[in-house]
Amino acid sequence: MIDQLANALDFSQQALALRQERHEVLASNIANADTPHYLARDFDFGSELEKAVERGRRQRAEGLALERTSVRHIPGQGPPLRSPLEEMLLYRIPAQPSLDGNTVEMEQERTQFLDNAMRYQTGINLASSRIQGLKNAMQPE
Repeated sequence: MIDQLANALDFSQQALALRQERHEVLASNIANADTPHYLARDFDFGSELEKAVERGRRQRAEGLALERTSVRHIPGQGPPLRSPLEEMLLYRIPAQPSLDGNTVEMEQERTQFLDNAMRYQTGINLASSRIQGLKNAMQPE
């Protein structure tokens, strides 16, 4: 039963985690807008979400088994591991490079930041309504 609930919410969890990571990257870009030679970074959300979902499926099938040093130990399985943020980050190509080598374009960063924040909030609302629907389905009439 718990596995089915976890599977039902797995996609939302992965999407929200990636949204949070993207939010941190965009905030870092905005914070370094005046730093000379700072290169703006971002990642392709769609492709990273596909990779995360596929990685989650593979790890659920294979499992991340914990080593048992005694037959009396309880076998355990750990949570799925995510790839480090550095692996998915790409550099942005600026439309108008600045003289100091900084590639942060504030209008684009603000737009991306706002878009990501709205999509994160939408994801929270969808996950919340999904949880509420599952709770209603489990309660007796």
